[in-house]
Amino acid sequence: MIAVQAPSTEDAMQTSQPLVKVRDLRKHFPVRRGLIIERQIGSVKAVDGITFDIAKGETLGLVGESGCGKTTAGRTILGLYPATSGQALIDGIDVHHSNREAIKMLRRKAQMIFQDPYASLNPRWTVAGIIGEPLRVHNILPDPQARAERVKELMLRVGLSPQLINRFPHEFSGGQRQRIGVARALASNPSFIVCDEPISALDVSIQAQVVNLLEDLQDEFGLTYLFIAHDLSMVRHICDRVAVMYLGVIVELAERDELYEHPLHPYTQALLSAVPIPDPKKDRSRQRIILAGDVPSPLNPPPGCRFHPRCPIAMDQCSRIQPEWREVAPGHWVACHAV
Repeated sequence: MIAVQAPSTEDAMQTSQPLVKVRDLRKHFPVRRGLIIERQIGSVKAVDGITFDIAKGETLGLVGESGCGKTTAGRTILGLYPATSGQALIDGIDVHHSNREAIKMLRRKAQMIFQDPYASLNPRWTVAGIIGEPLRVHNILPDPQARAERVKELMLRVGLSPQLINRFPHEFSGGQRQRIGVARALASNPSFIVCDEPISALDVSIQAQVVNLLEDLQDEFGLTYLFIAHDLSMVRHICDRVAVMYLGVIVELAERDELYEHPLHPYTQALLSAVPIPDPKKDRSRQRIILAGDVPSPLNPPPGCRFHPRCPIAMDQCSRIQPEWREVAPGHWVACHAV
């Protein structure tokens, strides 16, 4: 996050009974060059200091352009990527600095629904093996017969016929495959799930079904979601709060309706100006914000505010000084010199 000081950061993101705590989390990928003698020439700052809390039963949306670091953030929070620095705690367990037993317990508490239902399922395994693997690995149901019955229950819960238990992924449609991924995530009875753009690869007619399924499961099991997406209309439908990410940092965070009705950061305003409005008259009357240039490289991000090369209201200090992360309204945080 941009220019976050330790005391204010803790207060800024404090929510009631947080299940997930992320503090100044960074993930840099080293860039190396050389055939015989390899040397590091820099690092891609995919996630460069993000901080937030997610309360139990809450859905936090993480939005931004492609390549801004949303997926890397989700995977680093779960420990699929080792963190460069910072801290991520899930239900009190430090994801990157705990012993093996604690991490194994964490694997049951936190799961992920991947973006591509075609690539995230093992094509050599049947549905019984895919959904039943978490039950076997965590020794939840060692008995194969009991495990098969549990798999059928999970399939029924996500809207799949238990009669399809012995079929392979290629025999299902995209929406059905994503339901298999949801069932696999539910198998270990988690409390936290990272949904990494779970509907972006699906037909529009199927997207609403999967989102409604996620909402029903959250109500039934008290799940907590980090919902990563670039479809801002869908984010407003499913999320309680929304964090806007740009080039590895979070530039604005607020309650859903507050963010959509009163966006403060110029980048947030530009994103929301591109969201289609069903009313043709309102759509024609509003002003579309077109950003100049391309997103800078995370290998060498701009100094000061990272958005200043594309910002329509950039000032001289924006290129020199990192904006302070501050609360401008109750629960509404933003990092911008112009606010």
